[in-house]
Order: sequence, then C-alpha cells, then structure tokens
Amino acid sequence: MLGFPYWRLSAYYFFYFGFVGAFSPYFTLYLQAIDLTATDIAILMSLMQVMRVVAPNMWGWLAEHFGRRLLIIRLSAIASLAGFAVFFVTTEFAGLFVAMAAMAFFWSAALPLAESLTFAHLDSDASRYGSVRVWGSIGFIVAVLAIGYLLDFMPIDTVLWINMLVFVGIAICAFALPEAARPPLHREGASMRETLRRPEVRALLGACFFMSAAHGALYVFYSIFLVDHGYDKSFVGWMWTLGVLAEIAVFMLMPRLMRRFSMRGILILAFACAALRFALIGWGVDSLTLLVIAQLMHGATFGAYHAAAIAAVNQWFPGKLQSRGQALYGSLSFGAGGMLGGLLSGFTWETIGPAWTYTLGSAFALGGLVWLVRGWRPELAANGGRAA
Repeated sequence: MLGFPYWRLSAYYFFYFGFVGAFSPYFTLYLQAIDLTATDIAILMSLMQVMRVVAPNMWGWLAEHFGRRLLIIRLSAIASLAGFAVFFVTTEFAGLFVAMAAMAFFWSAALPLAESLTFAHLDSDASRYGSVRVWGSIGFIVAVLAIGYLLDFMPIDTVLWINMLVFVGIAICAFALPEAARPPLHREGASMRETLRRPEVRALLGACFFMSAAHGALYVFYSIFLVDHGYDKSFVGWMWTLGVLAEIAVFMLMPRLMRRFSMRGILILAFACAALRFALIGWGVDSLTLLVIAQLMHGATFGAYHAAAIAAVNQWFPGKLQSRGQALYGSLSFGAGGMLGGLLSGFTWETIGPAWTYTLGSAFALGGLVWLVRGWRPELAANGGRAA
C-alpha cells in the first residue's frame, strides 16, 4: 500500500508488546521476591485491568471529540514511563499501588488509539492488520526469552531496569508515528446507542468479557505456577514464547482464514480451545507434553480470538465511532473481564488451589461460548437484529 507507514507502526507494536513480555511474566516474580502475598500480587496486577476499564473510554472520547489521537498516544508513553519510575523508590504495598495505578492509567490509554490509527492507515485493506500486529508478538518473544535467561543468573530486580528501557523505546516510537486522515463522517451510519442495541454486538462484547476473565490466572500466576513446580525461569520464558509463536502463526494466516470462515465460527473455536486449555494447565502442570499442547492453543485463545474480535469491532463501529468502539472492546474484555479473573484468581489460589483456579478459567470460557452462540445468531445479524 503506497505510503503505508508499515515499519513505524510495527516498531511501536514491537516495543508496546515487548513491555507485556517483560512485565507480565516476570513482575509477579519480583513482587513475590519482596514478600507480597498472592492476594497482594493479584490486587496490584489487576490494577492493569482496572485502568483498562476507565482510561480507554475517557481517552477515546477525547480523541473522538478533539481529533488529537496521536498526541494522546505520545503523552501516554511519557506519563506511563514516569509512573513506572516510582517502582525504583519503594517496596511498600501502598507505594507500589500508586505506581501501578499511575503507570497503568496512562499505558492502557494508548493501545485502542494505536489500533484505531493502524486501521485508519490500512483503510480498506484491514486484512493486513495481522502483518503489522505480528511485530508486537515478536517484541513479546524477544523480551520474554531474553529476560528468562537473564534471571537465571541475575537478581530479580533486573526486571525493573529492563522494563524502564522498554518504556523508553515505546516513547521514541510514539513520537515517530504519523497521523492518519480522520475517518469520514458516516452520516448514514448508526449511532453508538443504535450499534450497541444490535444483538451480535452485545454477544461479542459479553463473550469477550468472559474470555478475558478466563485468562486471569494465566496472566497473574502462570510464571509463579511453573517456578513453584520446579521449572527454571528460562523454561518459563520458553513456555510464554511457545504460546506467542502459535499466536504469530495464526496472525499470519488470518487473512486466509477470514476468507474461508466467518468471524463467528473462528470465535466459537477459540472459546472451545480456551475451555480445554486452562483445564490442561491446571491439572497437567507436571506433564511437559500437556503444557506444550496448552501453550500452542494460545494461537486460538488469543491470536484467532483477538484478530476476529477486533475485525468485528472495526466493522461494526465505523468512522468516528471507531476509537470508542476499540476502547469499549478493550474496557469490557481486557479491562473488566481481566480484572474479575485476576482478582478472583488471587482469592482462589490460596483457598481452593491452583488446579481449581485454572478450572474456574475453563468455566469462564464455557460461559463465553454459550453467551456468544446464543446471542450472535447469523439469521438475526443478517436482518439487523430482527428475526427472519
């Protein structure tokens, strides 16, 4: 595509999700090393999801009304870096809480706007989204593998310094991003309220809430779970990497898959895989074979799921609604759903144990599957929500 800023967008995704690879798998180990309880860890990590409920909608509204999408992306990079710096000066829970809240509030503002910016540059060629987003997965892999090996012989607080460097990379890339033309006004299109009345829209957003809740224990306790069962930190890095490699493969195949299968069909398969995946993790942690199978399913439970869901949101929330649609998707799924799953896993981890905590994740995935199948019926969607 002539003039498409492929490498600048890709570099931003590389560092943005490089932070996820540096932070999510290993920051919990740092918190455990400074003697926080499982409940404390769950509360702190869930702040990332809490802010995904609040921040994206606020920033999305501002971007829509003032047309300053790129400015907000850049400001969020600087402010989230400043928030993270507080981790260097305190290990007290109250101070960590403030640092996490500040960092998460600004960091979570950026992604929905960056997704909207990417789709604006892609214009009618949305199937190329996966070829840009895949660099986020590559960034995750580089970070998670490198840190896993480093932590086998370096102190755990090395995690802080590496994350700080990644934040610097995010900021540099944010200032290199070019703005895209503002989306045209769709005077003939539906309003936000009318769009949210459509049964397939409500079905997708509700199901996405359940899917993120299902992943709660994975994102908060997976690394701790593996280390507690005798695996070293480099192995932890490889297991996270295996999942993301599967995710990359799916992202690269998505244009072909979406030509052959419906978004609804892809999502149904993803939810079914999630129900099986979390049961395998919970009860099969001592089996390398089962762990490998479960991690390969990440290609479906995140890769296919996210690509299909975000494509549906992009289709259903056109023009000026796009930023708010992406923000709503992120808030309800990764925000509210992730917050519920993370907080609940912190409680159940110390009461009913890890295996049943992951089984609860399977139950959330099954709940999302039922919600999706019953709410998103092709015959209703084809008739604007009315029975045929």
